[in-house]
Amino acid sequence: MTEGNWIRTSILPQIAKKKLSTVYSTQQTVLPDPLTRDEVKNQIRLLCKEKNAVILAHYYQDDLIQDIAHFIGDSLELSRKAAETEAEVILFCGVHFMAETAKIICPDKKVIIPDMDAGCSLADECPEEDFKKFINKYPDHYVISYINCSAAVKAQSDLICTSSNAVDLVKRIPLNIPIIFAPDKNLGRWVEKQSGRKMKLWQGSCMVHETFSEESVIKLKLQHPKAEIIAHPECTDQLLDYSDFIGSTSKLLSHVQISPAEEFIVLTEPGIIHQMRIKEPKKKFFEVLGLDGCSCNSCPYMRLNTAEKVIKSLKELTPEIILDEEVQNKALRPIKKMLSLSK
Repeated sequence: MTEGNWIRTSILPQIAKKKLSTVYSTQQTVLPDPLTRDEVKNQIRLLCKEKNAVILAHYYQDDLIQDIAHFIGDSLELSRKAAETEAEVILFCGVHFMAETAKIICPDKKVIIPDMDAGCSLADECPEEDFKKFINKYPDHYVISYINCSAAVKAQSDLICTSSNAVDLVKRIPLNIPIIFAPDKNLGRWVEKQSGRKMKLWQGSCMVHETFSEESVIKLKLQHPKAEIIAHPECTDQLLDYSDFIGSTSKLLSHVQISPAEEFIVLTEPGIIHQMRIKEPKKKFFEVLGLDGCSCNSCPYMRLNTAEKVIKSLKELTPEIILDEEVQNKALRPIKKMLSLSK
């Protein structure tokens, strides 16, 4: 009996006897005092026009930032938008590796980010020198790196992938070529199962997707038995075991629009729920609690970006992403390969 099945048959009945409380949270936005929400949007739009700037925002951003962005998407979608934009300035509302990717793709454009400290646990857990030592142990391996890594790690890779296209890209590699997959072990294991390819996995993980509470998932399913559990593949295996649908952030959003289900338990960073409610206002979406029982699975790095910082960044055109030219050129090759294979 698998661990997931054991939990369903042994633990669920026990928890069902307890008094269960509804798990539901809304995102709170703190506006720059004394501006209203509409005034903030108008000010940012005027600054964008003045600076010939475009705002790209990830789905995990604060709801107000999502609302003022010119384009919202996951890593693959935003990479494409960066490549297509004619704006002189790209303001990237996401985390540092995303802004780096935009700069790699658009070396002649000014790329700024509201808060330079908006990092990523996955990128932090895969330092450049350590990664170099790792891949040197397997010189015959083809290196596929998840886009959630630094420019320096991208520069050492043969191909970049996102959670949207990872399975498809891995399947394209000839069977006689061994593969290194970095830096997310959870995504890597899921890709292995979907592709049938065994890979050497770097042992990194996302701090957000590692901390969802299994008990919270079980409670929510008991409260809402008709709800679909949808999950990002960065989640751990035991959580993916419960899921009715697994996919990238954009695929989760697409799924809730075509699924006949009326309720969804969402196992990913809760910023995407804002877009889900916009697309499907009559459906209900439930956020899963963290391991310590708190509603705290918002990415702390993503949420360093605020409307106030967006305004300041546009006014000053800082902080700016500056990359070493050699690293930038080397990192561009595997990104361009990804974009060409993902059309």
